[in-house]
Amino acid sequence: MLRDHFRPPLDDLRHWEGFHATWPVMIVAQLRGQLPPGYFAEPRVHSGASAEIDVATFERNPVGLPSHHPGNGSNGGLATATWAPPQPTLTFSTDLPTQDVYEVLVFDEKRRCRLVAAVEIVSPANKDRSEHRRAFVGKCAGLLREQVSVVIVDVVTTRGQNLYSELLEYLGQPESEPAAPPLYAAACRLTQHGNAWQAETWLQPLTLGRPLPTVPLWLAADLAVPLDLEESYEQSCAVLNLP
Repeated sequence: MLRDHFRPPLDDLRHWEGFHATWPVMIVAQLRGQLPPGYFAEPRVHSGASAEIDVATFERNPVGLPSHHPGNGSNGGLATATWAPPQPTLTFSTDLPTQDVYEVLVFDEKRRCRLVAAVEIVSPANKDRSEHRRAFVGKCAGLLREQVSVVIVDVVTTRGQNLYSELLEYLGQPESEPAAPPLYAAACRLTQHGNAWQAETWLQPLTLGRPLPTVPLWLAADLAVPLDLEESYEQSCAVLNLP
């Protein structure tokens, strides 16, 4: 039964971030008994700013190579002229879009651990600004372009923007498509028919106080497993002792 994690009384008792971090783990546990041999799932949870590159990995000295650059004039090497690049043609301050990530990724071991499916759980930060929405939609569209099926689950009650509708617009869906419900689960994939690509979606509305639906999680063009959102949702609530 879907609860409102973002308004009283529940948001006065528990942090929604704790639930969002737990749900991907419960989905992975559920899929463990459903995925065919050769497939495995992993959770990904990241809140806030983008992941930082470990600069130390680039500075580490590979075995057998000198610690200085060749040709810099040290140890008898020939000195070379230093090239000074021109000044930049444009300099400005920027705030790169940060992304909350609450997702489950499914891989196929038989295809060198190729990513085949993703479950994306929407957070308020994914919807709060236009650049965040564009980043989320661009990520989903990029996955679909690589023939990775995507399930979007939106239980955020405090922001009305609809990422599923924006994804359809990004993919070129005609405007005659009925408006998506504010809370929903949507399974999406791209299939090839001859030389043409076709988008397929399975949209299920979510309603507070009602059980969550089961949606298809596509692993290949002719292979899908049922993703029972109600089961993993209630397991997450039980782990966190949510009333």
